[in-house]
Amino acid sequence: MASTREWFESVAEAQRRARRRLPRPVYLALLAGAESGTTLSDNVAAFGELRFVPRVASGGGGLELGTSVLGVDVALPVLLSPTGVQAVRPEGELAVARAAASFGTAMGLGAFASKPVEAVVEANPRTFFQIYWQGTRERMSALMERARAARVKGLIVTLDWSFAHRRDWGSPAIPERYDLKTLARLAPSALVRPGWLAAWMRSGGPPDLTVPNLGATFFGAYGEWMGTPPPTWDDIAWMRSEWGGPFLVKGILHPDDARRAVAAGADAISVSNHGGNNLDGSVASLRALPGVVAAVGGEVEVLLDGGVRRGSDAVKALALGARAVLIGRAYLWGMAANGEAGVVNVLEILRAGIQETLAALGVASVGDLTPDHVLVPRDFTSPATPAR
Repeated sequence: MASTREWFESVAEAQRRARRRLPRPVYLALLAGAESGTTLSDNVAAFGELRFVPRVASGGGGLELGTSVLGVDVALPVLLSPTGVQAVRPEGELAVARAAASFGTAMGLGAFASKPVEAVVEANPRTFFQIYWQGTRERMSALMERARAARVKGLIVTLDWSFAHRRDWGSPAIPERYDLKTLARLAPSALVRPGWLAAWMRSGGPPDLTVPNLGATFFGAYGEWMGTPPPTWDDIAWMRSEWGGPFLVKGILHPDDARRAVAAGADAISVSNHGGNNLDGSVASLRALPGVVAAVGGEVEVLLDGGVRRGSDAVKALALGARAVLIGRAYLWGMAANGEAGVVNVLEILRAGIQETLAALGVASVGDLTPDHVLVPRDFTSPATPAR
């Protein structure tokens, strides 16, 4: 289906439309990674190094794309990853929730999100809640209790962030508040994007940099997070015990950390480098995936987060052992391009790409994918035990 005003046929086209619609600082904030963007670029490039060997005349009919993650049935092995405060569209995470719900898939809602957890769960009951190790244990317990009361499906604790601020390739600073001085400075970039500006004006004004799930301003919550000593694996085990329900540890790249996460009680692991936004030069998520899968030996579910732009990317990750993949920038570009319908558009693109790839491989179900379905270069993966 060719692109039209209301439809784009690739995630790359969604990105181009997002660039045309968003003020330059907002677009760059979505695009950028740490330092030179080496890890961000390699997250995407790694998928291009794997090869398929198609099979023909394999017969078959309907293709099964459904799976389950932490006991939640999803119709598509693509989940929507938690992201921070969304200044892309006023509806923010609510649009994401509705789009994911329409596909029968799940989403992660970040503690730093722009919408309250209760409203998002109402829009999509298949919602997981993501938190950081932040503040006192009492405060974290209260936040977990709020998420539990909202009936989220599980908890995601994100560990792949070490307060990196290095953005030497163009990412703009996030304003602490939208006072008159800030608005005057940002006005030129917003005025040349009248569609974006009009949407926010209709909603009551510029983006509100508060995080309702934490009851604080974005920078107030961020400061609390930065002031909290990093957790130990004993702390993660405490959080697991305190939560008591399905528990996913996000940000695993090293096989030893995968084993520690299992020992701490994780039910699932997300292989992730925070979308290339933490330590630049970190191994791409896809390169780390086989080592992590081998390390946990089927004891827990393994997901992959980072670099997915096509349905065939998802198939490659599933073939290497992932239960499902998570997307971030892809759906934010879709929302920037066309709101909730743009998020749906991205999911439709990925679903079609998964179906087409399975058909070409002669595979009837995502559950039938194995490493034999991809050719992996000899030096592709991260070693199971890196040199010390």
